[in-house]
Amino acid sequence: MARLIPVSGARSRSLLVGAVLVGAFGAAALLAPALAPHDPYAVPHGLEAASLRPPGGTYPLGTDLLGRDLLSRILYGARVSLGIGIGAEILAATLGVLVGLAAGFYGGRLDALLMRLTDVVMAFPSLVLAIGLMAVFQAPGLDKVFLVLVLLGWTTIARVVRAEALALKQREYVLAARALGLGDAPLIWRHLLPNAVGPLLVAATLGVAGNIVAEAGLSFLGLGAQPPTISWGAMLAEGQTFLAISPWVAIFPGLALMLTVLGINLLGDGLRDRFDPRLRI
Repeated sequence: MARLIPVSGARSRSLLVGAVLVGAFGAAALLAPALAPHDPYAVPHGLEAASLRPPGGTYPLGTDLLGRDLLSRILYGARVSLGIGIGAEILAATLGVLVGLAAGFYGGRLDALLMRLTDVVMAFPSLVLAIGLMAVFQAPGLDKVFLVLVLLGWTTIARVVRAEALALKQREYVLAARALGLGDAPLIWRHLLPNAVGPLLVAATLGVAGNIVAEAGLSFLGLGAQPPTISWGAMLAEGQTFLAISPWVAIFPGLALMLTVLGINLLGDGLRDRFDPRLRI
C-alpha cells in the first residue's frame, strides 16, 4: 500500500486549510435545507419584495434581481457544483484507471492505441472541446455537462495510472507473484492498483476542482444549469449585469467558487506532498 510521508509544517498547514475549506463547503451543501434562511426559489411579493437588497438584516448576503436570498441560493448552488465535480470525477477516474492499467500493464500495441487516443483528447483545449460537445446536444443542461466532463476528464487519470503501472510491474514482488502463477487480473487488483492509490488520489482531487470550474464556466455561458436549477456559474452570469450598482450579486457566488476550488487545490497539494517521497524534507 502507498505509504504516507511526513511533511513540513507549511505543507501540513496547506493540507489542513484545504481540508477545512472542503469540509465546510461540503457540510454546507449537505445541510443546505437546514442552513438556508429562506426558500432559494421563492420570489417575494408585496411588502416582502426586495430587489437587489444590499447585505444585512434578514438577508445576510443581500438579494438578487428577483428578491431571492443570495445566501440560500449559494448554499443550494454548492450542491450542484460539488455534486457535478465529485460525481463526474468518480466516473472519469474509473474510466481512466481502466485505460491506464490496461495500457501500462499489457503495453505493446494496446498501450500505443490507448495513449494515442488519450493524446487526441488532450490535444484540444478542454473548455473549447467542452463547448463543442455541448453544441451537439439539442438542449443544454447539467446532465449534458456531467457527460462531457466524464468524456474529457479521464485522460489525466489514465496517464498517471499508466506511469505507475509501468514502474510497478517491474518490481520484485510483482515479478515474484507472476512467477508463482498469479493471473493478470489478481496481479493488477492486488498489487498494482493499491500501490497507485496515492498519485491517483491526488490527480482525482485536482480533477474535482477542474470539474467545478468547468461546470461554472459552461453555466456562465448558458450551456449548463438552466432555470430554476441553481448554479454558481449561472449566478455569476446573472450578477455581472449589476456589478456597477449591486456588486454583491456576483461577488458572493464568485467567492464561494474561488474558496471551494482553492480548498480542493490545497487539499490536492497536501496529499501530493504526503504521498510523494521526493518532496520529503
